[in-house]
Amino acid sequence: MGTSSGSNINQQPSSRMLPPRQQPRGGLQTSLSLVSSDARLSPEEPRSNSDHVHESPTESASSRETWPAAEAIMAKKMENGKVENDFPEQSVIRRLSSADKISLRDIARERVDIVCEKMNHLPDEFLEELKNNLRVILDGNGGSQQREEFFILQKLVQSRTDLTAKTLIRAHRVQLEILVAINTGILAFLHPNISLSQTSLIEVFVYKRCRNIACQNQIPADDCTCEICTKRNGFCNLCMCVICNKFDFEVNTCRWVGCDLCSHWTHTDCAIRDGLISMGASVKSGAGPTEMLFRCRACNRTSELLGWVKDVFQHCAPAWEREALMRELDFVSRIFHGSEDPRGQKLFWKCEELKEKIKNGVADSTAACRAILMFFQELEVDSPKSLENGEGGRLIAPQEACNRIAEVVQEAIRKMEMVADEKMRTYKKARMAVEACDRELQDKAREVQELKLERQKKKQQVEELEKIVRLKNAEADMFQLKANEAKREADRLQRIALAKSDKSEEEYATSYLKQRLSEAEAEKQYLFEKIKLQESSRASQNSGGSIDPSQMLMYSKMHDLLYSGAPKTDCLPNERHPFRKNP
Repeated sequence: MGTSSGSNINQQPSSRMLPPRQQPRGGLQTSLSLVSSDARLSPEEPRSNSDHVHESPTESASSRETWPAAEAIMAKKMENGKVENDFPEQSVIRRLSSADKISLRDIARERVDIVCEKMNHLPDEFLEELKNNLRVILDGNGGSQQREEFFILQKLVQSRTDLTAKTLIRAHRVQLEILVAINTGILAFLHPNISLSQTSLIEVFVYKRCRNIACQNQIPADDCTCEICTKRNGFCNLCMCVICNKFDFEVNTCRWVGCDLCSHWTHTDCAIRDGLISMGASVKSGAGPTEMLFRCRACNRTSELLGWVKDVFQHCAPAWEREALMRELDFVSRIFHGSEDPRGQKLFWKCEELKEKIKNGVADSTAACRAILMFFQELEVDSPKSLENGEGGRLIAPQEACNRIAEVVQEAIRKMEMVADEKMRTYKKARMAVEACDRELQDKAREVQELKLERQKKKQQVEELEKIVRLKNAEADMFQLKANEAKREADRLQRIALAKSDKSEEEYATSYLKQRLSEAEAEKQYLFEKIKLQESSRASQNSGGSIDPSQMLMYSKMHDLLYSGAPKTDCLPNERHPFRKNP
């Protein structure tokens, strides 16, 4: 593709180079700033596009997941995060058995409903750990082992036919985030500050929405019907390169080249590598000297590059830092390295000169910026039309020169109006974004106020409960004191009862013994009288005749019994004693 043919020139209107690449028209929908640390995983490569995807020689910047120009929104969200962190939620941590746990391969391999059922019973800490494990794999810092694990997971997901919009609608939120992150290879879908709706995640998975979180447009964008947008899964012409299929968030730069007609964008490096930037016939005249052109792969039409580079530098160069200016000058040098027309060669030499001056410290970024802008003005004033029409150094009439100058002025005015309109649209979008942020801040402020009121109510309830607890503790102490006193009183009464019982027992034993003694005395007296009587009778009998031996034996026993003393109380049975028991 050394030189562009003129077959399509007659079909093209007067060429208007696109303004410097702006933010995707979908608007910035996130405040995250992340940089993919390992581009070797090619995280932005969509599946089923092996025939269309090529590796860019500048891979390091083609796939970066960075969201510039969002510092203000991010700061607001960080402040909201700090307020929300003042009220941490209580969580219950429980042990999980090996049967309850689930791995990333299980999520990539098993049915959606089965995994969803398991994840519904898992604690949030375990689900967050799963996401962290996938973040580590996508970071790619673990070397080849983690890359192989990612390829295995992605192959498992992309080989499944059951992952459709109907089945994914029943998926768990974390399950869906993991599936989308594995399918796209984009780490941002796992970031805690990014909260896409479940519908958006499903559309990203099935290639109905742009996977660029800062774009998020429906695919195909702007209902484009070109072959690339209709046949390449997941391609968005608003933010992705037509050649490498990757996106980044570089704006106002020569890193991207846009088509004047179909508005598709291409990395400058990809266009140079594939020979889409080369010499060709002038876009405006279709004849005469050649110039550096860009041929769009989407529509196969050409756009001139010198005017585009001039527009980019005129509108954006004053805001560039030293490194940015060096990078842009390097892009322009590579674009016009093989230029054969005088203006392109002069621009190449000028860029090389300025790069050398900046490197050696001869000129700073401000002086270099003024020099390149002045060079573009001189280049336009010297011979704006003679080179385009191939007229060389031929003198032209004053009226024709005036007409051509008028054409140049009108073209410049049209470009300025186009840039102004674009800036006005950008301003309106930015204003709408600021208003949305203000509304969000107001909502968050109301939520914070409600949370503070709720916290105050909870604090009052806690204080009331603490008062009740202290009262109940005092009552418990009082009842415990009374119980101790009652116990001591019961012990005292028990000791008194035992003492009285012992005393009554002694008194009863004494009275019982006295009664038995009196009875024994009475019986002794009775027996004594009886013996006397019998002795008198015996004496009378002795005087009259013989004595019976048995009667004599009985009398002697009775005599011994009477004169031996009273009977011992120990020999008495104790059945009658009410306080004693037989052993």
